[in-house]
Amino acid sequence: MAGPLASLLIPARITLAVQSTEHAAALHEVARLLDGNPEVTDFPGFFDELLAREHVDTTCLGNGIAIPHARTEHVNGIVMAVGRSKAGIYFENGHETIRLIFAMGTPRSNTGGYLQVVSVLCRIIKDPANCEALLSAPTAEDFVRTLLDLEASVLAAHRPSSSHC
Repeated sequence: MAGPLASLLIPARITLAVQSTEHAAALHEVARLLDGNPEVTDFPGFFDELLAREHVDTTCLGNGIAIPHARTEHVNGIVMAVGRSKAGIYFENGHETIRLIFAMGTPRSNTGGYLQVVSVLCRIIKDPANCEALLSAPTAEDFVRTLLDLEASVLAAHRPSSSHC
């Protein structure tokens, strides 16, 4: 059974060479991969809300990972773009240099789906070895494959036991 990341991970929405080293510019570079996505009804509105959310609180999660996100009326379904930076991007609000950005948008009405995606991502990235695997994937296709394998692994580890008392 596919996890919540499977439908969101498309190689065309992943850049493994973010050029910007400034927080807002790098976020725009990654988020713009969602411009033209049929689920995004108003990209400028979505990006404005994504940026506004960044000013409210840090989206840095440790291990050089950030999940900037917006719950917004500018998307019809959950969307995600991924950016990887070799040099790193300093996120001043989290006082952390970020190497992987998972930019997300979710409809205001889909809190459950958003929480499922973030929960799986957090379980994956809490292990530095998993982060290293994502940082070393040579292509966007390999990145997707690696992330889906890691997702399957963490979901299998958290399945309730089928034994009965």
